[in-house]
Amino acid sequence: MDWLTAPFEVTFVQRALWGGILVSAICALAGTWVVLRGMAFLGDAMSHGLLPGVALAALFGGNLLLGAVASAAAMAAGVTVLGRTPKLSQDTGIGLLFVGMLSLGVIVVSRSQSFAVDLTGFLFGDVLAVREQDLLMLGVALLVALLVSVLGHRAFLALAFDPRKAHTLGLRPRLAHAVLLVLLGLAIVASFHIVGTLLVLGLLIAPPAAALPWARGVRGVMALAALLGVTATFGGLLLSWHLSTAAGATVSAVAVALFFLSHATSGLRHLRARRAAPVPTAD
Repeated sequence: MDWLTAPFEVTFVQRALWGGILVSAICALAGTWVVLRGMAFLGDAMSHGLLPGVALAALFGGNLLLGAVASAAAMAAGVTVLGRTPKLSQDTGIGLLFVGMLSLGVIVVSRSQSFAVDLTGFLFGDVLAVREQDLLMLGVALLVALLVSVLGHRAFLALAFDPRKAHTLGLRPRLAHAVLLVLLGLAIVASFHIVGTLLVLGLLIAPPAAALPWARGVRGVMALAALLGVTATFGGLLLSWHLSTAAGATVSAVAVALFFLSHATSGLRHLRARRAAPVPTAD
């Protein structure tokens, strides 16, 4: 059993595992609503929209996390404002913000002669470089995400299934949508330095989507998604260690593989149930 336990006897792999566990829990809380509301494109846009803030922070020697927070806040505000423009579809507004923020980030990077911004780390993350202070930050982010999820659960639920009813019930759907964007931004900012912006959707979307066929209720989806995210983290780090592959990308790939396995198994279960069902006969 050494092949199973040996990687996790190393300190930096242990920190990577704990970081992945915390990120999995945060992404489960936010990603469930992303999947239920069909907001995957928005999640992708927001993750790439972090680049200008991170690039500027790196260029001027600032804190990369604060730069990412600033960009996430700008994206969330932009999506909220453009979403209220009657003649502009939400997808169009998100697409324009996506391209604009990404272009601005690339321009900032191109102006730096030393290319101080590590684009590889930004795009693909470095889960094996997680530090103790990163774990503390992720723990705080998880507590905030949990608090937002608990306080906003009723409004998020109504918003996901019937926005008009949410307005009728006085749940203020616009405010709920804005808070949901904050929750999504929190998950992305907390996760991008672990698995990178290109791979963050793997943990944000794949585990909740894999949990949907098996869980009952939104809370069940969140709990199972967190468990699947932890499984992907453990399996990804294990495979990365033995195969010498990129850790963050391997974690994300395992998460996506679990999604396909979940839906394939669910499809086989329904097929067997239909075959086992009694055939009605005419009396």
